[in-house]
Amino acid sequence: MTITRSKFRVAEHQRNDINALLNLPVTYRDMSSGGIVRQVPLSAVAKIDYSNSYAGIRRIDQKRVITLSSNVLNNYNANEVVQEIVSSLDEYSFPDGVTYKMTGEQEEMAETAAFMGKAFLIAAMLMFMILVLQFNSTSKPFIVLAEILFSVIGILIGFSLFKMEISVVMSGVGMLALSGIIVRNGILLVEFTDLLIAQGVELKAAVIEAARTRMTPVLLTAMAATAGLIPLAVGFNIDFVKMFTELNPHIFFGGDNVAFWGPLSWTMIFGLIFGTILTLVLVPVLYLLMAKVQARVFKKKLVADTETPAPAH
Repeated sequence: MTITRSKFRVAEHQRNDINALLNLPVTYRDMSSGGIVRQVPLSAVAKIDYSNSYAGIRRIDQKRVITLSSNVLNNYNANEVVQEIVSSLDEYSFPDGVTYKMTGEQEEMAETAAFMGKAFLIAAMLMFMILVLQFNSTSKPFIVLAEILFSVIGILIGFSLFKMEISVVMSGVGMLALSGIIVRNGILLVEFTDLLIAQGVELKAAVIEAARTRMTPVLLTAMAATAGLIPLAVGFNIDFVKMFTELNPHIFFGGDNVAFWGPLSWTMIFGLIFGTILTLVLVPVLYLLMAKVQARVFKKKLVADTETPAPAH
């Protein structure tokens, strides 16, 4: 039996209909009956097997790629789900040449975290350069910038205690904004301590007096910033137009703004509370330790120079 392939394609509306395809006539010439032209349905010479397959083959950088995606149910954290998936995949043995990579939200989060890390490093370097020019010293800027590191620890402690979620973007922006306030408070203490020492006050007494005198402006700065950020953190909303027209402000808490501004506000609040305590305690202690270390190093150097015999002429 010889089957000749038709030169015409099936109509568009019949290509996805299985029954229409099975009923397609197959024309052939029956040579056993003297060359009579006959027609039989396709189902007489073919059968249909249903199976699963890929709708298409995607390639990235000339490599075949299969993308698996899923939504996260309510009351579940996407990062925790991803960590469980990664833990399971680490125990799975993949064939040679097969690898996996977390993309989508996780990839964007990693890129954002890398960008924020670079921005934070550049900001710290610029602040360090400005502080070096201001104090004409390299040790005192380290004292001031050390507050930022400990403030970040306070931020992590605050989010852990209250079991809040950290936003990479907004929390990073909050850390950058927080560093300016923390550095300003540190400058107040260090600058006033230098002023007292220049007036002849003993080192330890100058450190104590600077912490006691500058405690009021440091606390007022932290309290004012914290009080201003609390409405933004809790999502305090008020309709000023209706408050004056209908005498009904329609006050409510929450809304979509909290998801955006909440992480930034709580980052600054936790950092300010923790950083203010560090400013009044850590900066004076570091200043005193740094001064004693410098005095001991320079004293040893001075003794060594004194004991060195003068060259004979």
